[in-house]
Amino acid sequence: MFNALYFRTFITLVETGSFTQTARRLEMTQPGVSQHVRKLERYLDKPLLERHGRRFTLTEAGRRAYDYALKLFAEHEQFRHSLDADSTYSGDCRLASPGSLGVMLYPFLLGQQQMYPGLTVSYSFAFNQEITQDVLAGRYDLGIVTEPMRHPDLEVVPWHREPLCLVVPADFAGTGLSELMGIGFISYFDGLSHASALLRGNFPQEFRSMSHFRRQGFTNEVGMVLDAVARGLGFTVVSRPVLETSPWQRQVKALELPVAVHESHYCVTRAGSEMPRRYVRLLEDFREQRRLALHGYGDPQEIPPPRG
Repeated sequence: MFNALYFRTFITLVETGSFTQTARRLEMTQPGVSQHVRKLERYLDKPLLERHGRRFTLTEAGRRAYDYALKLFAEHEQFRHSLDADSTYSGDCRLASPGSLGVMLYPFLLGQQQMYPGLTVSYSFAFNQEITQDVLAGRYDLGIVTEPMRHPDLEVVPWHREPLCLVVPADFAGTGLSELMGIGFISYFDGLSHASALLRGNFPQEFRSMSHFRRQGFTNEVGMVLDAVARGLGFTVVSRPVLETSPWQRQVKALELPVAVHESHYCVTRAGSEMPRRYVRLLEDFREQRRLALHGYGDPQEIPPPRG
């Protein structure tokens, strides 16, 4: 007989790699853990583990059972949370975004959780590809990405955008490309594409390619890139939230440029699913807060709200 509890025990066993730790985490006895695994093997009619004394490795059937169990419980969580779709101020918020937006969106969501204790926030900082895969797998209800993409099982809609900033050390006195080439470029995951877009838009006659700039370093954590700039090691291009939340913002400065270039953000959900009202409200409130911070009380950006 199918028993989801056996699969839950098996997931925990694979993740901990220990019968003892599994028993402790699930508040079971160690023989009870072994019994669950044996019953699951009997149900599937396949050995799931190859035992080597106190250690074990997964068989091919064990690896497939583990992958299936993860998918099973992800779909269960998605179903459970979907029952709260009509609640505006309560429910679990499971979402992910790149760090360039998350440095500001995550603190905003925590503030909302303080105001509305019925909300809980489960937030991940990840890259675009990871985010879409996790939305497809049901690990997140909502992903926010910086590139539009096509997938038959996903719905991707424009949501928000933030200006890109050309950030240099505070004592930098230059204004043109030659001076920027002189100090070199500090990169991160989206750094080259952002810098190319901003420099091409503002120096159309001079800019050719980022390959002409000396590379002064790289970090996969966008929130840390301004540390290198603050130390005078080079310049970079980041979205406005990264600069506004940086602990090094007093040691750097954003150069004034004539042409504004933005990082666009898109909401990613599973196709055919209705976005719960709490997400719609949170996204609209954050976007309005940012609009007022960036533009005051002028006309709002011409980006449609996410569909609820």
